[in-house]
Amino acid sequence: MRRTLGWGLLVVFVAMGLGACAGRDSAPASSMPSLYKRLGGREGIAIVVGDFTANMAADPRVNERFKGLKPAEVEKFKSTLADQICDATGGPCSYLGKDMKAAHEGMRITEAEWNATVENLVKALDKNNVDARSKQELLGALGPMKKDIVGQ
Repeated sequence: MRRTLGWGLLVVFVAMGLGACAGRDSAPASSMPSLYKRLGGREGIAIVVGDFTANMAADPRVNERFKGLKPAEVEKFKSTLADQICDATGGPCSYLGKDMKAAHEGMRITEAEWNATVENLVKALDKNNVDARSKQELLGALGPMKKDIVGQ
């Protein structure tokens, strides 16, 4: 379960690291709804997380990390990841899970796995018509966690 949770969070963080490198448009942030609201609130985030989890489970580059999980463990993973994204995007949720370094300790996640995870997150965001700016902001919020995930 811990390995799965950590793996899912890794994917999110990789995606964010890639987004942090992208440029931002010039519209003032104060004139836009929060990222949490632009992602569709709790419901929208839960849908993206569900699609992301399905992408990860279907991706042979990373799906070994998910094999053998019981349905309850998958649901816990999705719930924890949704809370983390909700918290990171200004929503009313609190992420109560482990810090990323502790969650991924001993997993030895590779750069290639990180990149695959980011790709799977972007694919889920695209499927749900998340605009480019919101994708960049989400990836930028999660990206700094990469250093605590890859190679641990």
